[in-house]
Amino acid sequence: MAKLNHHFSKLSGNYLFPEIEKRVADYRQKTPHCKLMDLGIGDITQPLPASAVAALAGAALEMGKQGAFRGYGPSEGYSFLREAIASVEYAGLEIDPSEIFISDGAQSDIANFQELFDIDNRIAIPDPTYPVYLDSNVIAGRTRALLKTGRHGGVTYLPCTEENEFKPQVPTIPIDLIYLCSPNNPTGTAMDRKLLKQWVDYAKENNAILLLDGAYSAFITDPDAPQSIFEIEGAREVAVEFRTFSKSAGFTGLRCSYTVVPKGLKIYDFGSIHSLHALWNRRHATKFNGVAYPIQRAAAALFTPQGQKEVKALVSSYLERARLFRQGLANLGYTVYGGQDSPYLWCKTPPKVSSWNFFDYLLQSHQIVSIPGSGFGHAGEGFIRFSAFADSSALGEALQRLKSG
Repeated sequence: MAKLNHHFSKLSGNYLFPEIEKRVADYRQKTPHCKLMDLGIGDITQPLPASAVAALAGAALEMGKQGAFRGYGPSEGYSFLREAIASVEYAGLEIDPSEIFISDGAQSDIANFQELFDIDNRIAIPDPTYPVYLDSNVIAGRTRALLKTGRHGGVTYLPCTEENEFKPQVPTIPIDLIYLCSPNNPTGTAMDRKLLKQWVDYAKENNAILLLDGAYSAFITDPDAPQSIFEIEGAREVAVEFRTFSKSAGFTGLRCSYTVVPKGLKIYDFGSIHSLHALWNRRHATKFNGVAYPIQRAAAALFTPQGQKEVKALVSSYLERARLFRQGLANLGYTVYGGQDSPYLWCKTPPKVSSWNFFDYLLQSHQIVSIPGSGFGHAGEGFIRFSAFADSSALGEALQRLKSG
């Protein structure tokens, strides 16, 4: 008799985004002629950069020519893309192309990377933060039963609150695996150099591994907030970094990302020392057949001078939308954070109004779709997330609707 992985029963009943989709669909059914302003899920709205489009089309044509067709590529990615990433994104940081693994999404790699670790490792996650960090560990059996608070036993939560400027502070107890996100999704806050150095030092002292989600690193504008953890001395000994082209270059429909695993990063097993790079390479080759050649060519085009110019223009346009929307919300009396190093705005709900209740109010009274903060964790209660990926016209219309009611 086949048996269920009983750890699935520890997951909350509904994943955040499908639950939002359900509520929105129910509202649409009741009011079919409504015009919704979707400021919720973080999908892009601008087209692909022209350089990526040209490279994608050119590579697709190659696939139709005898002698130029590409079948299975290297599971870790083509060298032309890995070399481009190393020379541009990690210039001066001593990241070798062989330490970069191309994949089909940062979420996939973040969810899968925990497979390399024993289930007895204790994890720490920011609260609030992106759900995949916790849920992938729940499924693996690395957590215990739900507590009365709604949190999972066996997990160290790192509160990101107004009091600490939404930045996870180093704990006083030993942790084995630490998930960090900078800029944080959903709060939009980037970690400064001093705090990242504290985390690197903590990891070295406790033989811990830092798993840093840098999906929105391209949006960082604060000169004191590093775009990569490898800008911090010692990080190569303790950190893994996840990056994606989804938000900075509009690849949400193409699926291409990369993970950096330094060769000097070690893991321990009953007194033996192993290379985490070698282990991830083995896992990657076993379970992944690589990203399509045309998509990798499109990604590589982003690192040409023209491609870099186009990406920076795209990122700047989203940040400008975030700035204007944040200013508009503040003018309406809302307390709002983020929107400066990230396309996300973290907006405080009115007093004594829960995240889900405010979500329902915005949907039903103003036809605005947001994301309830409690869906990102216990400490997200009392906030909602707005996305500045929406069209400028939608953001402006949303402000007008909020102003009128």
